[in-house]
Amino acid sequence: MVKHFVRLEWKSFLRSASFGKSLAIKILMGFLALYFIAIFLSIGVFLYPALKKAMPDADPLQVVNNVLFYWVLFDLIFRFFFQKLPVMVVKPLLTLPIKRSKIINYVLGKSSLSFFNFLPLFAIIPFGVTLIIEGYPALSVVTWMVTMFIIVLIINFLNFIIESFSAQAEMSFLPIILIVASLYGLNYFSIISFSKLFSDGINAIYEIPVLIVIPILILLGTYLYNFKLLKKKLFLDAGLKAKVKEVQASNLEWTKSFGDIAPFMQLDLKLIWRNKRTKSSVWMLLIGLLYGLFFYPQPQFQNEFWLYPFVGVFSTGIFLINFGQFIPAWDSGYYKLLMSQNIKYEQYLKSKFTLMALSVAILFVLGIPYVFLGWEILLAHFVAAIYNVGVNTHVILYGGSFNRKKIDLSQKAAFNYQGTGAVQWLIGIPLLLLPMGLFTAFYFLVGFEMACLILAALGIVGIVFHQKLMKIIAAKYLESKHKMIAAFNQDN
Repeated sequence: MVKHFVRLEWKSFLRSASFGKSLAIKILMGFLALYFIAIFLSIGVFLYPALKKAMPDADPLQVVNNVLFYWVLFDLIFRFFFQKLPVMVVKPLLTLPIKRSKIINYVLGKSSLSFFNFLPLFAIIPFGVTLIIEGYPALSVVTWMVTMFIIVLIINFLNFIIESFSAQAEMSFLPIILIVASLYGLNYFSIISFSKLFSDGINAIYEIPVLIVIPILILLGTYLYNFKLLKKKLFLDAGLKAKVKEVQASNLEWTKSFGDIAPFMQLDLKLIWRNKRTKSSVWMLLIGLLYGLFFYPQPQFQNEFWLYPFVGVFSTGIFLINFGQFIPAWDSGYYKLLMSQNIKYEQYLKSKFTLMALSVAILFVLGIPYVFLGWEILLAHFVAAIYNVGVNTHVILYGGSFNRKKIDLSQKAAFNYQGTGAVQWLIGIPLLLLPMGLFTAFYFLVGFEMACLILAALGIVGIVFHQKLMKIIAAKYLESKHKMIAAFNQDN
């Protein structure tokens, strides 16, 4: 049965419309995997001699055990944001004579084979071998290495348990942040010394290998709990009964002043506020607004005027970048229906442009208090806002015509890379690097004020030729219309 499941997933991968792009991304991820393997291998080989040199009187194994608690916290929060439970299309299988337990065991077993679980072994095994060579008891060291791997698997299943309880939260990353911060705080202020308790437990297993049965039982418990959680959800009608919730409809009468694009703006605003993934774009506004506080108050950046427009582009354009890069994938769930209506594509795109331009203007106004840190900052933000409206809005709309990745709006927002492809990586070049490069070049050639004038001029040109640019962009969307419909019909 496992062989059958593997064959089905392999066929699904090969027959996907995004096979070519996915393959390229997987090749890139393969090189990154080799890079991290090399790093962990180096840690495992050189950790013992490095600790001996830095702390000659300390036992290297004891030093490592003392910091294992912090490694567990880091690994837990890292996995929450980057590791997802491996899934397969199970609903068609539920109509077949296949036991649900086999499907669940396959999914959980597949998660145990994750790269995240095997990566620590490239540090654990070389370090353990070095300990044996240095005269540590072989049985105790092997028990320690096995215990480390068991802890890795426990973290693996704990991550999925936390994810299952966080999935329904508006800001799904808050539970893991609170858990990790609470454990770290209790340990840091010596209220409960988790690091010592953890270290003492590992040392006890090292001294008495039979105690390894305790982490094994914990691992079994987390596995069974995950099994129970998945079994509750594994039904054909799971998710069909929607949660009844009264919708507090906002008054969007003000959008009627925008004429024929008002209905599209209302749909976009409702979509943004009613879905977890899009709602994160709103919370990101605060990050963009306060982004300058990471740079401007620092003494080393106070005279680095060439950096100001980059901060300005990011600060005033955070919504443009975060929301705009996934146009029209936000509408992928009903894109086919939308395209079957008697509407002008230019109206659809104009509503997106208007939302992004309004966000730039609002963020600039809210960022005016930066003037107290220097008039140059306000000027740079003003120039960056003009550039965002005149250039970056058109660039990001044009880049959207190449989007082929579907987005499920019901999924959690934090570190959700669904819908992300090569377009989202490449679009950062004209959005951020190009204005910074141009400004820096003219700043060193003709000065700060002239560099600002040139960047503003580019934005003004884009605003003047807005209508013509929108016609070109709309034509590109029409050309890609059927390709996008076909791609959005598939699950990535």
